[in-house]
Amino acid sequence: MSSYFERHIFFCLNQRDNGESCCADHDAQAAFDHCKKQVKAAGLAGPGKVRVNKAGCLDRCAGGPVAVVYPDATWYTFVDRSDIDEIVESHLKNGQVVERLVLGEDVGR
Repeated sequence: MSSYFERHIFFCLNQRDNGESCCADHDAQAAFDHCKKQVKAAGLAGPGKVRVNKAGCLDRCAGGPVAVVYPDATWYTFVDRSDIDEIVESHLKNGQVVERLVLGEDVGR
């Protein structure tokens, strides 16, 4: 049985009002928007391909901003649009993890 989408990428867009660190403080919405645009432009969007999703807190705040690709369970941190471009091209299009952007296993909240 195959999955409806080959891969999902979830971007944490959580905003905290209590002053704690959160992905929204690192312009995660702009990264999400850019990824969605790049996936569509590359012809990767749609059933059997890639889905770009918003998420609430993914509980990896210390590494923020964060995104996770499933079913590969690969957690990423990123800085700018070029990082997102690399994730789209390398991982979402070609299935190759971008090692330099992988979030360490020990990074939590």
